[in-house]
Amino acid sequence: QLHLATASDNVPHISLMNYTYLPATPYSPHPTIIMTTPPASRKTHNLESNPLVSLLVHDWVSHRPPTLSQPGRSPSPSRPNPRSGSLAELLLGMNTASLSRISTTINGLAQIVPGGSEEEAWYKAQHLANNTFESGDALYSSSPVGGGLWGGGGLEGRRQEDTREGDGGTKCYVEGEEVRVVVVSIRDGRIADWKGQVRDWVVEAERPASINGV
Repeated sequence: QLHLATASDNVPHISLMNYTYLPATPYSPHPTIIMTTPPASRKTHNLESNPLVSLLVHDWVSHRPPTLSQPGRSPSPSRPNPRSGSLAELLLGMNTASLSRISTTINGLAQIVPGGSEEEAWYKAQHLANNTFESGDALYSSSPVGGGLWGGGGLEGRRQEDTREGDGGTKCYVEGEEVRVVVVSIRDGRIADWKGQVRDWVVEAERPASINGV
């Protein structure tokens, strides 16, 4: 999971989100993060007026179970040997010295994908595949709907608004017709480790094709 920070009229808001990371898509050559959100949520309102977002990702141990997704898709980094295409692999590619002891802040530009489009259907399919768990893994699910780590069983006091704000990764929050798909194009970020060392990084823009080798 990651934390999504949005803002509108100088009022910040943060949400805990399930996500799918892809190094590139048919719609963008840049690293992309896929999330879903209810249309009436506060973060959706914020994104409609301000597409600039920040994401907080860490590689600490996660309680997420194995998914039914393909190797190229990955949830929050939680394994010593990250699968291809995961954010953990992205962090390892930056030559970080202490995997499992770092966090990164990611800045990006968010877009709410047009509803009913082929693009939305494609992103939903990727996100659903990455957040469909094997039978019996509901105990570890981060979904706020239908039990799981954040719903029911000891957390009965959560408000209805909190339930609506969660992404969950369940069919209700991914396949629902009213659910909006949000994609974030990653631009830059900052890595911090447990020693307090900080390093900035930037996603390099694609260079224009050369003409006659020039």
